[in-house]
Amino acid sequence: MRRQFLAFATMNLILLDEEDFVTDSRVCLIGRRRDHILNVHRAVIGDELRVGLLNGLMGCGRILSVTDQGLEIETSLDQQPPEPLAVTLLLALPRPKMLRRILQSVSSLGVKKMFLINSYRVDKSFWGSPVLQSEKLQEQLVLGLEQGIDTILPEIHLCPRFKPFVEDRLPDIVRGTTAYVAHPGVESACPHDFNKPATLAIGPEGGFIPYEVEKLQNCGFIPISLGERILRVETAVPVLLSRLI
Repeated sequence: MRRQFLAFATMNLILLDEEDFVTDSRVCLIGRRRDHILNVHRAVIGDELRVGLLNGLMGCGRILSVTDQGLEIETSLDQQPPEPLAVTLLLALPRPKMLRRILQSVSSLGVKKMFLINSYRVDKSFWGSPVLQSEKLQEQLVLGLEQGIDTILPEIHLCPRFKPFVEDRLPDIVRGTTAYVAHPGVESACPHDFNKPATLAIGPEGGFIPYEVEKLQNCGFIPISLGERILRVETAVPVLLSRLI
């Protein structure tokens, strides 16, 4: 199963952890990253790869040795990661399988703050999914960083109660941003090349119910749509975010 996954998800960036370093500039990689470098990149001793330290700088790494115990790389980290996307994302919790794909997309696009929120149409069982464990969330976000060539891990906040979140926390979250709620059927289209700080709320399959839209509007959210077509959440998320870049 892992072999199939690695074959379809090329690391554009080899993401490193502090514990990978055996000296100030040398790392030893084992497991998934070692196998990926050898089997997908088909790299050999002397090859250079794009590397980056989680929540730190990026740069290049040169392969020094390969053994059954690990792959040793000499690193030079001297580049800043790309600028984050100035969008805070509010997403009604989707099905676990869909959430994994969305997290990777969101992370690769540069979103750095995300709130998974409740909605009337969110199945209560979703909140008990193992995917919401912190290590499982980080696993998907890291895959997105590797794809998007970034090192800064996004923040994810779990908000299982809609009304307290909207009334108590949301006013501070949206302050200083333009807030949009994606809602099928409204006339206002999603802006293009907005390029300003924004907060974007995206509902579940079927959309937010009228009460929820009204509560969001009371916090300053502007309803927008992508036109006549109704998209799946996992499609709507990257489309909406790409328009705001």
